Amino acid sequence: MRMIKETLRVEGMSCNHCANAVTGALKELAAEATVDLKAGMVTVAYDESRANMEQIKAAIEEQGYDVI
Repeated sequence: MRMIKETLRVEGMSCNHCANAVTGALKELAAEATVDLKAGMVTVAYDESRANMEQIKAAIEEQGYDVI
């Protein structure tokens, strides 16, 4: 298993509900996320054999946030 770690700029997150929505959506892809609301950043660690960056971005956008 090869874990990839990337940090994404995400707009529209403002509260713990936002952070939970993003982390929950990424958990469904077997990805771990750390959300920094003040910076508007999400750091994602994922197994490239189970998910790819396009799927991760889509999961965040499906929650109503914009990946920049």
